[in-house]
Amino acid sequence: MLLNSAAGVIGREVTNRMDARKAPPKAHTKPFFQQPDRFTYAPRMNYRHAYHAGNHADVLKHVVLLQVCDSLTTKPAPLFALDTHAGAGVYALDAEEALRTGEAASGVCKLLTDSPQDRAISRYLDAIHGCRTALGHQAYPGSPWLLAHALRSNDRIACCELREEEAGTLRRTFAEDSRVSIHLRDGYAAVHALLPPKIGTARYGRGLVLIDPPYENQLDEFDTALAAIDDGLQRWPQATWMLWYPIKRRSALMPFYRRAAAVHAKSALLCELLVRPDDSPLRMNGSGLLILNAPWRLDEALHDALEALRARLGEQGASTRLEWLREPA
Repeated sequence: MLLNSAAGVIGREVTNRMDARKAPPKAHTKPFFQQPDRFTYAPRMNYRHAYHAGNHADVLKHVVLLQVCDSLTTKPAPLFALDTHAGAGVYALDAEEALRTGEAASGVCKLLTDSPQDRAISRYLDAIHGCRTALGHQAYPGSPWLLAHALRSNDRIACCELREEEAGTLRRTFAEDSRVSIHLRDGYAAVHALLPPKIGTARYGRGLVLIDPPYENQLDEFDTALAAIDDGLQRWPQATWMLWYPIKRRSALMPFYRRAAAVHAKSALLCELLVRPDDSPLRMNGSGLLILNAPWRLDEALHDALEALRARLGEQGASTRLEWLREPA
């Protein structure tokens, strides 16, 4: 695995952070709805994923991401993956930020202490153990690490991040992995700039785009994300697209669902996990993924995993949703 060559660099960084914490504190012609003038983040971002690493939303997103990668790699043709909001790539669950919120305790930690007997969840937990073998027993892999873990030597990965600190961590993490390129840039703009993917003379017909924004603009973020997807599908219509979104109240997402159903893709699948009833607009009660051009039989592969996650992570009133907005032809 190409990641092993970078393990020393990553391991030193995560270990040093852990040691420091022990010391005293220091394809259509017109868009299907009006697009924003620019695909961009807010000028300043307060969101830091280190506070939320390993929570129930991460669990859902990463279980599905690995299943999509495994499905795509069953064919021999090389893949290109674009992660538009990459973050730092790997996190320490005993870091001050993670301990302050304690969100991992009700997320991934529940699975690590009592793992459901499900193939997709076992795949996810195996990836975490691989990350911890390389980086330390409290490491948690973000989507860039999982992509690099799941994809092959002939595949390529582009990770976009606006924060210089996180982008620097990504560069150090993947310094010796030639498959991975790091871009200090707006991920939405990268959809327009980097697709369809071409690296040197190599063109990539197949692949994956993961859009995982912070939703600091709340419901307005859906407009920006769907506009970027609409533009990207015109450039790379055969790719699989994944858009993660938070759920407070499902009723507030009805405009998003209608727009998602109108996206010009071959198929559109919703995959949602609510760990509690969606009866409060003041907290994230669950999350979901819109998956466009989903790999064959992805819904079957995820059905049991969703139910196992609901049973293990959910409170009273927890629920799941696995529904085709547009079934594959």
